[in-house]
Amino acid sequence: MAAVPRNLSDRDIAAFRARACAVAEKLFAERGPEAATMRELARALGVSAMTPYRYFKDKDELLAAVRAAAFDRFAAALETAARAKGDAPARANAVGRAYLDFAFSQPHAYKLMFDLSQADARYPDLARAAARARRTMAAHLEPLVAGGYLDGDPETLGQIYWAMGHGLILLQLAGKLKPKPDFAALYRQAMAMLTRGAAADKPMRRRA
Repeated sequence: MAAVPRNLSDRDIAAFRARACAVAEKLFAERGPEAATMRELARALGVSAMTPYRYFKDKDELLAAVRAAAFDRFAAALETAARAKGDAPARANAVGRAYLDFAFSQPHAYKLMFDLSQADARYPDLARAAARARRTMAAHLEPLVAGGYLDGDPETLGQIYWAMGHGLILLQLAGKLKPKPDFAALYRQAMAMLTRGAAADKPMRRRA
């Protein structure tokens, strides 16, 4: 990476990187990482064509930073929801709502997070953030299994719930789902079907 001018403070560097990531997130999501260029990013930021290279080695490193920031925001939202008041099913429902809220309020970030793959070993911060986000997929299900609400391995159940929800979200974002039933009704029914299938007792089936 090119050296950053000495007159920039750590705060200046962090501020520019955050600003660049915010602009690049939209650019990458709209055009795709392959089509978007660092020159276009510089133009959108109102800086010279070489300025982004002072902060990021190349476009791939910038993309990794964008995705790491998105994973951290996503994980933080779900972790906060998991601490909501109520019993284990109520907290799991809160996590589900937080997941949907993030996906539909930050669709650019959501697509970049899950629709792309990078060599995480090259970008430790991306690997850390992605692992943190993956952890949230199972963490909110562990109390349900421990409390006898669900049967199965939380990691496996988390993958199944995620696959179902993610598929529906992407179809909705792409405008591929029919207007009726609406997304909320379709999502509720899909999650209820999964929960009934994994339920360990009748109370959880009723709460699905």
